[in-house]
Amino acid sequence: MTERSEIEAALEAVLFVAAEPVDRSKLLEIFGSQEQDEVAAALDRVVDRYRGGPGAGIQIEEVAGGLRLVTRPDLHGYLRKFFEVSGRTRLSMAALETLAIVAYRQPITGPEIQESRGVSPAGVLKTLLEKRLVRIAGRKKVVGKPFLYRTTREFLMHFGLESLEDLPPLEEFEEIFGSDGADPGGQPVEQRQAVVDEPGGEAEPIEPGES
Repeated sequence: MTERSEIEAALEAVLFVAAEPVDRSKLLEIFGSQEQDEVAAALDRVVDRYRGGPGAGIQIEEVAGGLRLVTRPDLHGYLRKFFEVSGRTRLSMAALETLAIVAYRQPITGPEIQESRGVSPAGVLKTLLEKRLVRIAGRKKVVGKPFLYRTTREFLMHFGLESLEDLPPLEEFEEIFGSDGADPGGQPVEQRQAVVDEPGGEAEPIEPGES
């Protein structure tokens, strides 16, 4: 039987090295099946320990269906200054505008984005695809069969969202994320009701090798 302290230490270590949120069930699978109750209790204790008290810089948050270690939200200003000093590249306003359109109207095509913004989104979409904030989700069954775009799990992780329902109202998106959305740290978003997944037409699946 694994000691309680070792289980908690192992869970902390996994959350620390994980590149993305870890589902609770995957954390439990690390240990033997006979220890599941003890592991579940240990995980609860770890979560309680990292609730983000005033004396801690790290906390656990539940985002994109899993748990991850993040920095405390009210320390965000220090992190932003650090990354400014480090020369971290921020998302441009054009990228944020395009990302907002995709997030609130997905699935959506390039021509539909251009109609909304008035300029070609090709270059911006390429950047967002490279950053894995959007993905190609098929083709719209209209003339020309343009690609359909959706946001990704990385998008939820990047902005500290549990789901698309946690998006702020559209008119607030650029105001909130335009100044600090490109920084890491698990900045939480106040949960507000938002309209997502507007009809975008039927999609055809992407065949292997298409881009």
